[in-house]
Amino acid sequence: MTRTRDTAATAPSTLRAVQATAALALLVLLWQFVSAGRIMVGEDATGGHGAGAIALHATTGLLLLATVLHGRRTRVWWPAALAGAVFVLTFVQAALGSSGSITTHVPLALVLTVGTAWLAAWSFRPTAP
Repeated sequence: MTRTRDTAATAPSTLRAVQATAALALLVLLWQFVSAGRIMVGEDATGGHGAGAIALHATTGLLLLATVLHGRRTRVWWPAALAGAVFVLTFVQAALGSSGSITTHVPLALVLTVGTAWLAAWSFRPTAP
């Protein structure tokens, strides 16, 4: 009789990494929304917003790494694809913000938020693989 490794038994360690990085990315996004609001009302918060952008690159990069590791264990790859799209979009977002293109910068922020929140919600659901 052949035994195969049960992915449910090995997945929790990688799933915890996805949960932690998704939660951290959401916290950074919250900071970005707060600092953006301060900029919109005329305060000088561009330094904090720029630092938040760097933190967002780092946290979404870690989220991508965590979802790839989880995908290697579970063979569930769509979270890694979504995390990869979110990671790439953070750089597009930063370029748009630096160029002053607010008309595309703001809607893209919402796309990043939805993608990150979707990954977080998936990772915390009770039946996540």
